[in-house]
Amino acid sequence: MAGEEAAPCRHRGAPPEEVVNRVAEIVSGIADDPQYLYQRGLSAGEFRLALPAAIEKLRGSTAASNADRRDFLGMIFDHMLAVGAIASVVRPVYGKDTVYQLTVPDIGNVAIIQKGCPDGAHSSVAWSVPSWAVETYLWWLCPSLASEPGEHVFKGVNRLRRRFFSDAPDTLDGIIFHNDLCGSDLRPCPKMGRAVEIGGNRIPPPCIWIMPERGQGPDFNWHGRRQRRFPAVLLSSFNVDAGNASVLTGYIGFHQGVRGIRTTVASRFGPGRLTTFRS
Repeated sequence: MAGEEAAPCRHRGAPPEEVVNRVAEIVSGIADDPQYLYQRGLSAGEFRLALPAAIEKLRGSTAASNADRRDFLGMIFDHMLAVGAIASVVRPVYGKDTVYQLTVPDIGNVAIIQKGCPDGAHSSVAWSVPSWAVETYLWWLCPSLASEPGEHVFKGVNRLRRRFFSDAPDTLDGIIFHNDLCGSDLRPCPKMGRAVEIGGNRIPPPCIWIMPERGQGPDFNWHGRRQRRFPAVLLSSFNVDAGNASVLTGYIGFHQGVRGIRTTVASRFGPGRLTTFRS
């Protein structure tokens, strides 16, 4: 599928689309089995009427896992504090925003904007850069197995590309894709050899990409030459020294030509290990 190569990992055991479609057919078809419903104290009419609300309730119970995502990110920042990678963290008041303010020695204040899966409009477009931020990053915490990680990332990058070439005033320094699935049996990580123990679990380093900056084209970080400072700080908390941070830091690039805008997503996951997707 398009975009798989935008990230170095693949899901293990993600249900194929035909299975998902079959499950949807089964759920929808329950209304056509009055005997099954009768045994459970429902009529077909009651089932059809209640089905949309039941689906919303199931979505709500899934959304409750947002607390788990916040806990994961908070755990990462607590670890960074413990190892001295950052000096302090100001956590957001949820319901107002999802922006963390990290004070980083020798850099200043870095903004981390917590988001969900990158292919959602809210997760890739609905953000702004705080005035106090020296560098700003979107951190995608995506629990979805519906698509491969690279597909999720590439869809998000496409949304960011549209914003990059718009009149929107803000730009990002980078994007991060990392949550508690990374390194698990469901999302094996090729960087597990560099994993550290955080909160009782072995957690691999995150996937990080440096974004382009606006300026005169036609190339915008097309060859990945832009440098940012926070990726090395984040990776240092995974025992990656400054000299090796570059081999674990990818980049996003755009090329604006007469035939349209091209995109490159390059992921680095070790010395000589690189996967690139272009469109």
